[in-house]
Amino acid sequence: MSFPATFPLAGKRIWVTGGHGFLGRTVVAEFERRGATVLATRSTEVDLLDPTAAARLLRAERPDGVVHLAARVGGIGANRAHPGSFFYANMAMGLHLIEACRTEGVAKLLVLGTVCAYPKFCPVPFHEDDLWNGYPEETNAPYGVAKKALLVQMQAYRQEYGTRSVFLIPVNLYGPWDHLDLETNHVIPALIRKFLEAKAKGAPSVELWGTGAASREFLFVEDAARGIAEGMEGYEDADPVNLGTGEEITIRDLALKIRELTGFEGELTFNPAYPDGQPKRQLDTSRALERFGWKAEIPLAEGLARTVAWMRVALAG
Repeated sequence: MSFPATFPLAGKRIWVTGGHGFLGRTVVAEFERRGATVLATRSTEVDLLDPTAAARLLRAERPDGVVHLAARVGGIGANRAHPGSFFYANMAMGLHLIEACRTEGVAKLLVLGTVCAYPKFCPVPFHEDDLWNGYPEETNAPYGVAKKALLVQMQAYRQEYGTRSVFLIPVNLYGPWDHLDLETNHVIPALIRKFLEAKAKGAPSVELWGTGAASREFLFVEDAARGIAEGMEGYEDADPVNLGTGEEITIRDLALKIRELTGFEGELTFNPAYPDGQPKRQLDTSRALERFGWKAEIPLAEGLARTVAWMRVALAG
């Protein structure tokens, strides 16, 4: 299915916030592959918590478009430990940036949301129209609500000022260059690291959080980057759009797959004293295909194998 590029990236100057992060570096590479000139920034270079920082950069660099990936993120443990700072940081960064894009006349803005914005008990698969039909799962609600509020800001600005903006909602991402810190990373890199380290130590077992019964959907980072590029090039509506594979797997089954890939032969134990998080997480991905022709291409087995191979090298270094 082919869609016309209403905002072709070739020849465009694009500012990518968080452009040196896990997803950011892959998005930058994808945009450059499509002919864009990309300005990728870190928080140490442009502090979006400063209400004036985004406007200063926009005036100095005059990009054609902005992609907002910068976020304060983490797994269940990090969200439980820092609900206030996660809410403030994600709300403030997006609020300041969206306003600056309006005042400085940026031609097009894309903001990345989060699957954590969906209600805790949402019909599966999650459809974009269900976004407001309940409160998010408690452990990540502050982060999810902050991101969802940015969608409201963008839709309000589109209505009042004609701001051209796109809001995409990716499911859980994984792949090379993910975070390695067990205190802040997400389930796939955490599991890979635990199994690799347990194998190296000859440990008889690995303990995992929760019951293992919760289900998740995972999107390989390269598929996500391609979806962001295609959304930037060809999507123009105010409606949010999911990015995912449409397939779910329980944490227990995921752990078994990763145990096999890492070669760890010990036992798995689950500790139900820790929360599972949202019970089920699977997206309806039909809107992305219908609106701008995107769908995921990399199977979970291939993506996991590539991620394990990268982490072996990263942890060894």
